[in-house]
Amino acid sequence: MGLLAIIGGSGFTSLPSLTLLESKPVETPYGATSAPVTRGRLAEREVLFLPRHGPSHHLPPHRINYRANLWALRDSGAERVIGLAAVGGITPDFGPGVLAVPDQVIDYTHGREHTIHDGISGGVDHIDLTEPYCESLRQALIEACTRVGEVAIAQGTYGATQGPRLETAAEIRRYERDGCDMVGMTGMPETSLARELGLCYASLAFVVNWAAGKSGSIITMKEIEENLALCVDRVLAVLETIAVTD
Repeated sequence: MGLLAIIGGSGFTSLPSLTLLESKPVETPYGATSAPVTRGRLAEREVLFLPRHGPSHHLPPHRINYRANLWALRDSGAERVIGLAAVGGITPDFGPGVLAVPDQVIDYTHGREHTIHDGISGGVDHIDLTEPYCESLRQALIEACTRVGEVAIAQGTYGATQGPRLETAAEIRRYERDGCDMVGMTGMPETSLARELGLCYASLAFVVNWAAGKSGSIITMKEIEENLALCVDRVLAVLETIAVTD
């Protein structure tokens, strides 16, 4: 299998069990990445790591240079990419603490640099995104979850919103009518850019709160942080397992 890269989201500005080999900036046609690309060993397997919000989690979702990040990972040798995603749960099965491997995505973002085929830097091309995630990597994630005793939901539709604000209850009702099971702020254009660049990309999502209007109370950062802390070690176990077995 090709070199695996992991894009860290909320709660994953670093990977504690990653043994550092090198960390260096990568020049791209699209400017600077969120952070230097780290090359290290995870469970004795070489992987790449990049925190999409930056090393101090200072970049809001709409300011992330997704094009530079994906380009840099490919330029560093990555062939497969796992995007970690903290999400809010919409439908009943997607409560706090649940792990999921989405198979579909709906893009509600706007104003983001979302393609390398912009008619300026790379000409124009129309990619097929019928199945937005790489199925072989999705299955590898599902199997890794099973190996560590996690019952991950093996499908689901991710609704990608603009952020950084959380959604209104009316917006969540709309997303549910559209078929979304979970909501996050970074799934697009990361997913489609990976396809444009020929990368095998899948997402490992972990639910850190009920979405707006789904719990009968307001959403607090304290709640999100507490649920996130409960997911970190479980997600790391999945990543270590996939590094060894895939």
